[in-house]
Amino acid sequence: QLHLVESGGGLVQPGESLTLSCAASGFTFDFAGIAWFRQVPGKEREGVSCISTDGARTSYPTFVGARFVVSRNNSHKTVTLQLNNLQPGDTAVYYCAGSAIGDLTACLRDRNLYKESEYHFWGPGTQVTVSA
Repeated sequence: QLHLVESGGGLVQPGESLTLSCAASGFTFDFAGIAWFRQVPGKEREGVSCISTDGARTSYPTFVGARFVVSRNNSHKTVTLQLNNLQPGDTAVYYCAGSAIGDLTACLRDRNLYKESEYHFWGPGTQVTVSA
């Protein structure tokens, strides 16, 4: 079992940055593929980043571009998502998700393909609101 808890959400103005953290415990974190998803009420959850088990590979969907940066520290069992140049359209609940299939997750092969079914462990989410 992998227990995940997100933190760092909040209210920011357009153009500002925010850093989200995901703290893990339980299951061998080093072998877990990690992704960040976000969800707006009434819409499907969408993937915004994923990272390999050793942190050497990262992937972002096209709509994210270079605005988000994901990293992980296996010694500390944490994953960080840096959100830059935030816009109102980024307002959502952001979730950290862990996969037991490690580096076999689809997002590491196809930057625009995120399969929720590959992620077995989910945090409760943290709200990010971007508003002037």
